[in-house]
Amino acid sequence: MQIQDHIISNLPIFNIGDSMKKAIHFFKDGHYSHVAVTENGLFLGVLNSDDLDDFQNHQKIETYRYNLESFFVKDGTTWLDVLASFAINECNLLPVLDEKGKMMGYHSLDDIINVFIDTPFFKEPGAVLVVAKGAKDYSFSEIAQIVESNNSRFIGGFISDSTNDIIQVTIKIGPTNLNEILQTFRRYNYDILFGNNNDQFMEDLRQRSDYLDKYLNV
Repeated sequence: MQIQDHIISNLPIFNIGDSMKKAIHFFKDGHYSHVAVTENGLFLGVLNSDDLDDFQNHQKIETYRYNLESFFVKDGTTWLDVLASFAINECNLLPVLDEKGKMMGYHSLDDIINVFIDTPFFKEPGAVLVVAKGAKDYSFSEIAQIVESNNSRFIGGFISDSTNDIIQVTIKIGPTNLNEILQTFRRYNYDILFGNNNDQFMEDLRQRSDYLDKYLNV
């Protein structure tokens, strides 16, 4: 995937000396969360649409200099890091800078998600699992080894959550030997947060629970 081919260059970039009226119209006419501001040709920060009620038409953007947030990605940033930046900054428009700090354009969240959906991770048939383990104990190489040692294929994966030193990894694997893969993950002390309904381990627990309920109700 060439994410450089998905830089949008037809959206406005405002100068710190521009009228705030232009930025207000941009936010009201579209659905974007942020827009970039430059000073002396270099990226300065972004205005946030959440501050729209505080903006006044007759003011210059300079008046709101201290409202500017500072986030961006560099040209050549991987698509996965771009997705992460969208999530971290809770935005749907992301400035893209060159190595000198000049604006090249934007990445749009909708555009990048569409690119992501076209990757083999989504398009190839297989099973999706979410596994969890301590941040110091998990490794992608181990996860891939567990899948491949059970004669299945590791299609892809990414860290989908990190809370209290527990890492959640979402992976997609080939459609074969799923139950064996789940059992192996458990032997390696991974928690299975999401898996396939055919997981024999969970089915055994359900059957035992049903049996216990019947026994107690005799």
